[in-house]
Amino acid sequence: MTCLFKKNQPDQTDFPKQESSYNLKKFLGHGVLHLIIILYLIYLIFPLIWMVSTSLKPTSEIYSGIPSLVPRHATLIHYFTVLTEERLLRTIANSLFVGVITAFAVVAITLPAAYALVRYKTKINNVVLGWILTSQIFPAILLIIPLYMILRPLNLVDSLGGLILVYVVWDIPFVLWMLQGYVKEIPLELEEAATIDGATRGQILYRIIFPLLLPAIGAATLFAFITAWNEFFFALVLMKTPDLMTLPVELARFTGIEGQARTGPLAAASFIATIPSIVFFMMIRKWFSSGALYGAVKG
Repeated sequence: MTCLFKKNQPDQTDFPKQESSYNLKKFLGHGVLHLIIILYLIYLIFPLIWMVSTSLKPTSEIYSGIPSLVPRHATLIHYFTVLTEERLLRTIANSLFVGVITAFAVVAITLPAAYALVRYKTKINNVVLGWILTSQIFPAILLIIPLYMILRPLNLVDSLGGLILVYVVWDIPFVLWMLQGYVKEIPLELEEAATIDGATRGQILYRIIFPLLLPAIGAATLFAFITAWNEFFFALVLMKTPDLMTLPVELARFTGIEGQARTGPLAAASFIATIPSIVFFMMIRKWFSSGALYGAVKG
């Protein structure tokens, strides 16, 4: 019996080995995860690095056929070219105006609509949600002729106001779908508790719902801005006046009529074009704080 009892006892010398094996697996798991994240970041940032590198190379070095990441003879000539000879700054201002107005208009319309869609159940709620999903399957090329026929009598063709109207209508379904998902995550008990404490509907919306939805509002604002900032097709068809062109259309001009790209100026203009969107993201990044709901409701 004594021998059997001793046999069933775990060997004390096995614990350090098991712990060492566990630590090794944990270390390898974290190492692989970090390696994947690093490779993914390189994949994301490499086009930007290559674009900056190309923008700093002289034309002869760009077309030399020898790929190199670091310019041998760095120059700012392409930046001077696009800033002095082209309409780049005008188109950036147009795109910035259209993007900012579109983003705030879309959020101003969809935020109360999303709240009403979630909190006030009616018979048409499912119809509205179904139409939102259905509207996303229509390609832009299918809508351009009806849009043109509607905007032309209203004198909104070749107008930044008309372009903003198109972008707002285009973005509303997806942003509404996005925001109603966030509103669903806010417990109704929070509003009921505030009502019992004597808060009015306006105080509940302003002091409870709005702060909790800030990350969603930030995501929706950024999505609407980036969509308007990058959109090409509607701007190409609807805008005719050169001074009213937006940035994507202006960048397309660097490819030339016969498809021969002016690679250096195009890279410099593309890098300048990324700066406003990065600045816009930095301005609203504080809205992306999360975790405000943790512990809001017990049980």
